[in-house]
Amino acid sequence: MELSLIQKIAVFALPVIFAITLHEAAHGYVARFFGDMTAAAAGRITVNPLKHIDLVGTIIVPLVILVSSKLLGGGAILFGWAKPVPVNFARLRRPKQDMLWVAAAGPGINFVMAVFWALMIQVGHALGDGFVSAPIMLMGAAGVFINVILMALNLIPLPPLDGGRIAVSLLPMKQAMQFARLEPYGLFILLGLLFTGILGTILWPLISLFIGIIALVTGLDSSQLLGLIQFVLS
Repeated sequence: MELSLIQKIAVFALPVIFAITLHEAAHGYVARFFGDMTAAAAGRITVNPLKHIDLVGTIIVPLVILVSSKLLGGGAILFGWAKPVPVNFARLRRPKQDMLWVAAAGPGINFVMAVFWALMIQVGHALGDGFVSAPIMLMGAAGVFINVILMALNLIPLPPLDGGRIAVSLLPMKQAMQFARLEPYGLFILLGLLFTGILGTILWPLISLFIGIIALVTGLDSSQLLGLIQFVLS
């Protein structure tokens, strides 16, 4: 037995929307904490997904990936994006140092959400054979997977990804300025890595590692968690 296309969309809808939108809101919240009020002034520090949804990145791209993976088979790397939260790094109290925490907030909230969805799997277990048990567990598996993917993808040290900004923050000033010049080309580099298959080679070991960590933190059996994820992806 495998999920129909409609069931698959239903299972992934909420995890995808909240994984992407809360990732952006976290950047704005931490930027405000360190002195930049740009996101706050734009009304972007909110858990309301409507403030963050990008029609293409939050809905169309993940939907196309889900549909194509269902019709063509194979475990595609499901990803997407929201409208970027505006951050003026120059307004941070210590721009170079504080950039690290603003950038790390996105992957950090994805880790928190992955733990939350893993705990939802535990809730599904506790409900036994009730009619809501399976949907909760499958949505939990989808939530773990999408958040782990976004965490792993954004930690790649390539501007303008969060990992690139973390690297800029940690590098000495001269090297940081040189590395930051990659930002206008970052998307093209990422697409090149995607289409050549190199991105998957980089990401899958990280994804497996993070799934193992999530399972350890929440007391889930890692093989069972992987089995549930493979089921929702099939």
